[in-house]
Amino acid sequence: MERGSHLSLIIDLSPSQWHLSADPSNPYPLSFKTFLSHVLTFVNSHIASKHENTLAVFGAFPGKSVMLYPSSETTDDPTISSDPNTYRPFKLLDSVIARNIGRELELLGDSDDEAPVALVGALTKALCYINRHAHVPTGSATEDATAFTDPRILILSVSPDLSTAYIPVMNAIFSAQKLKVNIDVCKVYGPDTIFLQQAAHLTGGSYIYLERRDAFLQYLIMSFLPTPSMRKVLAVPKQDKVDFRAACFCHKNIVDIGFVCSVCLSIFCSPVPVCSTCRTKFPIKTLQRLNASRPVVPAAHNGSANGTPRAPAGRAEQLVIGQSALRDEEIDHLS
Repeated sequence: MERGSHLSLIIDLSPSQWHLSADPSNPYPLSFKTFLSHVLTFVNSHIASKHENTLAVFGAFPGKSVMLYPSSETTDDPTISSDPNTYRPFKLLDSVIARNIGRELELLGDSDDEAPVALVGALTKALCYINRHAHVPTGSATEDATAFTDPRILILSVSPDLSTAYIPVMNAIFSAQKLKVNIDVCKVYGPDTIFLQQAAHLTGGSYIYLERRDAFLQYLIMSFLPTPSMRKVLAVPKQDKVDFRAACFCHKNIVDIGFVCSVCLSIFCSPVPVCSTCRTKFPIKTLQRLNASRPVVPAAHNGSANGTPRAPAGRAEQLVIGQSALRDEEIDHLS
């Protein structure tokens, strides 16, 4: 309790997703301006909870990640030192974060093609920042780096999962486990994210999906303000179920049933003669047995068995089926 707590906050700053979140047709629309005001109140509460508490804020923009706070730039806002109604450290924090976000959004321009949000890059920077400040020489009196900072990461997400980011996200999860860093996730808008669910579950953090976005600040204060040491005596909300599905290494699709390489643990959506990662060759009889045990994929047609219209198979599904048939022919030819 004598030591401070460190919070690394990662904000998903996808302009397209925030535009959808502010749509009045939503049950509980949340604009980015309101969201940012609630976030600034939350980080001010974290700083005010204890003098030794530290904070770092990272922004996940389309195609890049930026450290928003602390910033090496000095502010030139004259109202920071002259406003008698605002505590100056809070005013400085709010001004730096808001100015850096506005500057980065202006640099994005008005391009119609928005790049994927660099959420993994922001998560990696947060882990590197924690590791750099928590590292102490071996044998010193403060060798326990975890007790020194009590670190945690909070991700405020509005973007859907990106299947190509599965491997980097898992690597970040393993790094967080090694550093004993809790990863909390607050899904502000959009469908549940499978990868962030796994990140929160595997690191001992909390994953919360906002059902009432008009109570966003209450969710932050009640669920994510307590430190990891305080959560041992509090009833912190936990997720009821976790989706442990993975993305295949061949097509980057999220699969329900996968085939794992016994050497490097790479995941594939169908049996392969040679692992594309470690180049291991598998026996022909093993491939035949795996292909025979695969579930039957129904053919694409206009209607299903229960009368519900069914869309034609996508390009990725057709590609997988075609490759599977080709491999079956190759196996029969070799046998």
